[in-house]
Amino acid sequence: MPLDLLFRIASAVALAGWVVLAISPLARGAAVFTARLLAAILCGGYLAVLIHALGHGPAPDWRAFNSLDGVMGLLRTREAFLAGWVHYLAFDLFTGAWEAETAPAARVPHAALLFCLFLTFMAGPVGLLAYLVVRAARQGSGGGRRR
Repeated sequence: MPLDLLFRIASAVALAGWVVLAISPLARGAAVFTARLLAAILCGGYLAVLIHALGHGPAPDWRAFNSLDGVMGLLRTREAFLAGWVHYLAFDLFTGAWEAETAPAARVPHAALLFCLFLTFMAGPVGLLAYLVVRAARQGSGGGRRR
């Protein structure tokens, strides 16, 4: 299958998961389950692309993880870069599902959750940090865990 098509499919699968999470208050359990299922499908896609990438070109030098230039070298092929993209899609979506799942118990308002989900979708760790800050603020103000 052409790599451009795989890129479009993976991106569409991830986007579907994010849309489901955005409407999570309507059926939170189903939304979280669906997003996690889509993240698992992306994980399987990642594995397939990774195996394909490892089968094309020279074997990676695993010592390359010790330097920025080395890691850049690992992502030089289209196959390896696609694997990296799907890796981001899967982990960010799984993180978003966790945020949506834990928001009610932490009493995070849906508007704040939407903001955090958007940031997680666009800039993964920034969104997770925003969610952790909002969650901590809600818990610190008595809006979090019940004792």
